[in-house]
Amino acid sequence: MKPWSKDKRKYILITGLELEELQKQTWQMAESFWLDRKIENYKWIRPIWLWNWDIEYLNDLIYVIFKQWEIYPDKNFSWYLAMKNLETRLHKLDKIVV
Repeated sequence: MKPWSKDKRKYILITGLELEELQKQTWQMAESFWLDRKIENYKWIRPIWLWNWDIEYLNDLIYVIFKQWEIYPDKNFSWYLAMKNLETRLHKLDKIVV
């Protein structure tokens, strides 16, 4: 997908458990237009840049992860809290007009 001239990149720093859990879920990003590889190779040294559609895709992915969690609840809630925090940050980033 080619960005439109008015599309702007948005930057977010994903670190720690958020990044670890997101990288575990890249196998579910089958048609993400290189976003899966971008997440897999991300080292959290600098903020990662995302297009609007990347943010929407990640929000959808987190929604799917939460739906799976409802079906197969896990006793370890640390990953759930990390993904919930990432979801909140992505929603805030999506609302920012650059």
